[in-house]
Amino acid sequence: MTNSIYITTTEPYSGKSLVSLGITELLLRRTPNVGIFRPVIEAPPAKQCDKNIDLLLNYYHLDIDYADTYAFYRKDVSDLIAEGRYDEVLDRIIAKYKNLESQCDFVLCIGSDFEEGGSAMEFNYNADIARHLGSPVLIVTSAVDQTVEEVINKVKIAQEAFEDAGCQILGAIVNRTDLEIMYDLIEALEDEMPETHALLSVIPARDMLSSPTLREVAEYMGARVLYGADQLDLLAYNYLVIAMNIPNYLLHLTNNALLITPGDRCEVILSALQAHQSQNYPKIAGLLLTGGLHPEPAVDRLLAGLSDILPILSVPTDTYQTAMNIGHVRSYITAESIDKIKLSLRLFDRHVNTRALEEQLTKLPDQGITPKMFIYNLIQKAKEDKKHIVLPEGTDERIIRAAANLLRNNVVDLTLLGDADEINAIIYNLGLKKQLQGVSIINPLNSPKIEEYAQTLIELRKHKGMNMDMATDQLTDVSYFGTMMVFKGDADGMVSGAAHTTQHTIRPALQFVKTKPGFSVVSSVFFMALPDRVLVYGDCAVNPNPTAEQLAEIAIASADTSRAFGINPRIAMLSYSSGASGIGEDVVRVREATKIARERRPDLILEGPLQYDAAVSPEVAATKMPGSEVAGLATVFIFPDLNTGNNTYKAVQRETGAIAIGPVLQGLNKPVNDLSRGCTVDDIINTVAITAVQAQQSQAA
Repeated sequence: MTNSIYITTTEPYSGKSLVSLGITELLLRRTPNVGIFRPVIEAPPAKQCDKNIDLLLNYYHLDIDYADTYAFYRKDVSDLIAEGRYDEVLDRIIAKYKNLESQCDFVLCIGSDFEEGGSAMEFNYNADIARHLGSPVLIVTSAVDQTVEEVINKVKIAQEAFEDAGCQILGAIVNRTDLEIMYDLIEALEDEMPETHALLSVIPARDMLSSPTLREVAEYMGARVLYGADQLDLLAYNYLVIAMNIPNYLLHLTNNALLITPGDRCEVILSALQAHQSQNYPKIAGLLLTGGLHPEPAVDRLLAGLSDILPILSVPTDTYQTAMNIGHVRSYITAESIDKIKLSLRLFDRHVNTRALEEQLTKLPDQGITPKMFIYNLIQKAKEDKKHIVLPEGTDERIIRAAANLLRNNVVDLTLLGDADEINAIIYNLGLKKQLQGVSIINPLNSPKIEEYAQTLIELRKHKGMNMDMATDQLTDVSYFGTMMVFKGDADGMVSGAAHTTQHTIRPALQFVKTKPGFSVVSSVFFMALPDRVLVYGDCAVNPNPTAEQLAEIAIASADTSRAFGINPRIAMLSYSSGASGIGEDVVRVREATKIARERRPDLILEGPLQYDAAVSPEVAATKMPGSEVAGLATVFIFPDLNTGNNTYKAVQRETGAIAIGPVLQGLNKPVNDLSRGCTVDDIINTVAITAVQAQQSQAA
């Protein structure tokens, strides 16, 4: 079940406040811990809050700090994107969202306002944010001054665009719909978009919701309130410019109209107030006097002596300019707008299929986790219980830069291996002395631990004829020394391989760290960070031709690894055939491995043999493996041999631009992990964090 919704609009003033109120009301029936999050907001006036956020926090008395409910002002996002710093935008939004998520059972996300007319950039980052947060999208649009065909096209274009961006679509709500087209629009939506029928809703327009208060008019226009300051909450349904004489303009009065007239038209002022009192004319909202002109003293005295006088406002602009300006006044629902709130909730409850909405929230398939969210969760998890990681390649510039980042962000404690003078010289030249003040540096050649470690190695390898000279010589190798630190508990894990081969890195671990109880093999996985999700591939680095028993172990270890890092394991045991139809030794081996894994771990969702296309494509899965819990939804892929796995991960990496994080070793008693010799600083940071989380898991077991 999803724990968030992302409301996005197609244009300004679509009525998202009404929808936000309705959904919050719905959610609060299930849990009191509802969070409100707006990734990007317009900068409000000084000492004011975002109107959407303020409405929901105050009306529902949500116990959330305002500062936790948004990440950026719109202009700041535009500036950062222009500077090529879009990743910083996403990183901060994810961090702010996750902070709020940790406090709440459900988070209602509300997209940006498009108040400057919208842009492709604004649409793109709304879609990107929704995808990274894993929030299904509810599209809200307006039908004001549009035909049925125009509304249908707008909804379809928005739905297709969000789906193309990798978002799940919860549905669409068409707001502010004229009654004349409402039922035709409902019928057309059902015909044109049957796949989202349950969540297609049309809400009729109501004058009350689109009409500003006289207070809002006065604030926007910079008007002076001459009379009736106690009635500024009256609503202006429309505006009438009065240029005619009394007998003619009275015929044009409408209910709750705000009359605009020059301030020296005393006859209009007095007649309008009398018409308001008459049972034969509509009630008006007030008057807006233009030109900076005020009623003459005698008339002013008369007006000041009236009780319950309507609001009369004054602006310095002429009538034409005033009429132009007032068209930009917008109505907002505030926590004090009780009548508007009650009407909004009635409309939402009456016209939105809330039962279908709730059912859809529980039925949405798991879309996995995006790379940015995976990395964020990884770093946060590593921070929760800091571990000590040893990095044998202490003279590599990439290692030093990664170490500085990890220490600055308080992710782990670190030891660098190598000559201290050489390492310190590199640190100084890189300008990282301050960031690396807390790092430990050990040279295996003169470490006081060398004799103790040598004695331990002799005990562990005496069956191989190990003696003191041999042990001491081996421990001058940084990989052996670092692995021994882990074995002895002087470090919680090791990461190497930036300048060494995989065999050089993992050989010591295979020799004396050994495998966990219940495992006969050490295997590996790669976290494949595709643009829209993270998958787990195993084993692509260690075991050339695993037996059926070993394949079952690899599947179980890979499932546990994926779950430890927030990926729900749906395990596909891959082969060149799907289901029971295939024959041949390799297919039989995968089929047997699947059986063994199910017997050992009946809690796992696991299917095999499966072809790769059936594992990843719902369309292919529906043909080849209908009814499977894994086919089309797989998150963990177990390859039948190293040749297949290694080539596949490299092909996917090159052809899709995916980031391959790993290989991450599994099955060892203590974590030791390998880097690619072409690794980046980010690769090192991620692998160290993974190793730290593995150390947490190992110590908790």
